[in-house]
Amino acid sequence: MSTTQPQGSDQGRLARGAKIAQITPVHARVGTRNQLLVKVVTEDGLIGWGESGLSAREHSVAATIAHFAEFLIGQDSRQIGRIWQESYRSQYFEGGRVFTAAISAIDIALHDILGKRLGVPVYQLLGGKQRDVIPTFASCMGSSADELLEKARILVDAGWTCIRTYPSSFGPEVFDPRASLQQTADELIAIRKEFGRAITLGIDLHHRLTVPETVNFCSMMPRGTLDFIEEPIRAETPEAYAVLRGMIDIPFAVGEEFSSKWEAARFLESGMTQYMRLDICNIGGFTEAMKVAGWCERHYVDLMPHNPLGPVCTAATVHMSAAVPNYSWLETRQSVVEQDLGFHDPELFPVQVDMQGPVYIVPDTPGLGVEVNEELIAQQTPEHVEPPHLRRPDGSVTNW
Repeated sequence: MSTTQPQGSDQGRLARGAKIAQITPVHARVGTRNQLLVKVVTEDGLIGWGESGLSAREHSVAATIAHFAEFLIGQDSRQIGRIWQESYRSQYFEGGRVFTAAISAIDIALHDILGKRLGVPVYQLLGGKQRDVIPTFASCMGSSADELLEKARILVDAGWTCIRTYPSSFGPEVFDPRASLQQTADELIAIRKEFGRAITLGIDLHHRLTVPETVNFCSMMPRGTLDFIEEPIRAETPEAYAVLRGMIDIPFAVGEEFSSKWEAARFLESGMTQYMRLDICNIGGFTEAMKVAGWCERHYVDLMPHNPLGPVCTAATVHMSAAVPNYSWLETRQSVVEQDLGFHDPELFPVQVDMQGPVYIVPDTPGLGVEVNEELIAQQTPEHVEPPHLRRPDGSVTNW
């Protein structure tokens, strides 16, 4: 085997070719939601794709990406960690979800490029894969208890052993937590009765409850009904989570709101989550997500990644999930009961991570393993999106 290293002139050409030539936000309608992709191109023509996770606020992220591009164009695309630090620290008011959503998309695209440059899948840049397939959990909701139970049956028949549901009595504008608690509890009890311990069962409360509402809700079900509760309350005040953690014994799945390792640390150091729901498209891309994953490992917390977007987010999360030892399930929106969402449109993304039943197959192609039909996606005009402004029955505003 030759050990000859590139001569200085060759190294210079390589460095010049690896410089960032273009950073372009691509805002498009994909299925029933908008997606904000980022295309990064190097001077030697390599293309990398990233995705931002700040849904419904894509214009703000796109403006930040354009700002970052002003000082990132011309930099060496291989210096990913340094680019992350400069993007994060080059202003007085550092951090925040808009900034880190922009950094996430660029960071993912740079990893895609580096994998392609070296001819290896991204997980090799993260230490190699520790699993060949990525188990997922699927979500289901229904307009009635019977419909919800039927969708759960469809998922179980298709091979899923981890299922997540949502609260009942949730209208388009009004949400009355107290009115929904008993109905939701009854639905979960029915699902548990149907499948016994053959499935892992959780619920996404979407941070819509208060501490006492969450405690009351849990008291309505026999112990063992739920295996995890996702985001029961908002995460701004960790002390409130600490109080809640001391009042109920169901594992928490928290973290999709986090935009940094510093936010995650407060929950990990205090034992306030048992599953880390980090979103690689919000927390800071691979660079930040892998640091949080290591911190989770120290505290025996498994990753349960948030993944509600499109094929680029899915591919990035699959590579990350393959490379970490502490992992449980990856959220998927491609299950047999959510096919109509259209987030992974094969015409727009002709190459993407393969899903077989309830698992993703870890790809071995260089980079992320995603290709985008740029001509077609440019025709997918994004729609104006404003999340529901929910109110309680008394007219006061509550959490979406």
